[in-house]
Amino acid sequence: MASKSSKPAGGAEQTEHLSNCLKVFIQRDYSEGTAVRFQSTMPPELEGRIEPAMFDNTLATINEIFMEAEELNCATYCEGCLACLTAYCIYTCMDPHYDKCVKKCSRYIVEQNERYWLPRGLLITDPIERGLRVIEVSVLNEPAPQR
Repeated sequence: MASKSSKPAGGAEQTEHLSNCLKVFIQRDYSEGTAVRFQSTMPPELEGRIEPAMFDNTLATINEIFMEAEELNCATYCEGCLACLTAYCIYTCMDPHYDKCVKKCSRYIVEQNERYWLPRGLLITDPIERGLRVIEVSVLNEPAPQR
């Protein structure tokens, strides 16, 4: 019977492995304002590792999800008004629209990693884990360059 402590040790090994592999960063795109949007040009380090169409599709979908999160419509205005009227206690019963979209993006990234990126030796890190500043792509089968 495996002990519960064996799982965290594997997690520590995985974290150490990820910290020792090549990282490629896809920066935020501020050309259209401060809305969360990531550059859609493929970094040269990823060429030959993943198809350009797959890269474009993944980045376009992530950008669409964040565009949806920041979209203002009647529902989001009503949500904001309801939050003010209830001193924001409503958020103990429901998730804000933005949080729902962030969770949707996280699920999408997990799905993409499992289906397409991991089989090619790549791993996308959820941009929320990097403060929505970058999308980090780890190249799992290539060590990080020594400085």
